[in-house]
Amino acid sequence: MTAQLQDKNKMTPGEYLALEKSALDIKYEFFDGEAFAMVGAGRNHNRINVNLTVELGGKFKANKSTCNLFSNDMRVKIAENYVYPDIVIYCGDAEFEDDEFDTLTNPVVIMEILSDSTEVFDRGKKFAYYQTIPTLQEYILVSQKECRVEQYTRSGDGWLYRSYKGADRILKMESVNCELPLSEIYWDVEFESK
Repeated sequence: MTAQLQDKNKMTPGEYLALEKSALDIKYEFFDGEAFAMVGAGRNHNRINVNLTVELGGKFKANKSTCNLFSNDMRVKIAENYVYPDIVIYCGDAEFEDDEFDTLTNPVVIMEILSDSTEVFDRGKKFAYYQTIPTLQEYILVSQKECRVEQYTRSGDGWLYRSYKGADRILKMESVNCELPLSEIYWDVEFESK
């Protein structure tokens, strides 16, 4: 999804959460005191998101995994910031900020489907925020322009990078004991000709 600046006035996390509760049809991400309205996504973004949700959910269920996922609408807390990843995987019990059960605090894997308007932020400042989440083990960026997935895996104090390109490649997520062929991620996705 793409983010669009809503207001240049700074707000507190409490004011942001009140805005979120009062907004009927709009979700907002919150970074450094600013709320950003989330706007709709296109066909490829939606198809990739559905493919990831179906495939990962099926694999976790078939393997009787202790891991599970949320897609799109689960807010994640990062220090004093709040985001809506495209896919968030947790293992064991989901842990939440409060008894509203709408803000996850223990993601193990976060997946973002890249778009023109968010790619720089997803690769830069947003990834820097994500790295501060103690439970996060893998950050995965999924292109919607080509059959390509990039993976960052926590390794000690740093992050290891891997790139997978082509439908014959298999994304291996060791932190959740899951392998996912790119052919399944990109099933029924039509890329624009160059």
